[in-house]
Amino acid sequence: MHGDHLFGLPGLLASLGLAGNSAGIDLYGPDPLESYINGVMASSSSRIGYPIKIHRVREFAKKKTVLIDDDDFLVSCCPLNHRIPAYAYRVEQKPRPGRFDLELAQKLNIPPGPVYSALQRGERVQLEDGRIFEGKEFCGPSRPGKSMVYCTDTLFSESVVELSKGADLLIHEATYAHEDADLAYQRQHSTSTMAAQTATEADVGQLVLTHLSPRYAPGNRITPHDLLNEAKAIFPNTLLAKDFLELEIKPRCNSS
Repeated sequence: MHGDHLFGLPGLLASLGLAGNSAGIDLYGPDPLESYINGVMASSSSRIGYPIKIHRVREFAKKKTVLIDDDDFLVSCCPLNHRIPAYAYRVEQKPRPGRFDLELAQKLNIPPGPVYSALQRGERVQLEDGRIFEGKEFCGPSRPGKSMVYCTDTLFSESVVELSKGADLLIHEATYAHEDADLAYQRQHSTSTMAAQTATEADVGQLVLTHLSPRYAPGNRITPHDLLNEAKAIFPNTLLAKDFLELEIKPRCNSS
């Protein structure tokens, strides 16, 4: 609930309301989130115009139960080691159907369109000419889903290691350089090396460092590049986050 993590949320919600194309929003977060949103909207006379449902994640994190389970994704979370309640989240894509054998479908003169989609989902289809095909005949082995963990403010945490096991991507705060570990412990934030240690112990595919302190701005004695090098010395596949950075998450055991 620190401001640098949620001051932008009311503006985003208001913008969605002005756009007029939202059927509803579910928000997941710490216990005070609902009172914060309601207070900001009331005091600013903002009208959203769509339903908002706010979910408290504390009990899910405490009991290590799944937060969201839909047709495509599993979302889970864990508590962090910070001055106020904070959480890390894991978003895991469920296994996807195998690649569709388009060449085989064309060879059998199966008409393109919804039939292809049904076959790729593994369904049995019957064509107008009476022929029947099984989807499994046209699909390769199922492909693993992709997984990402986002870790907000925390000291090094075994809970994050457990949550991140085998994830394709870990986005982890790295507020301080290794030489400023005393500050990290005082303020319950991570150093670059703590983030890299988490990535190593969790055996993730890639680490992205975020939430760096402004004290390391370019031109200062210690720069973001120095924090990156500290992390890479422990976990080589590390990047620095930046505004508008886009990454393709690649499953570790299968290229796609």
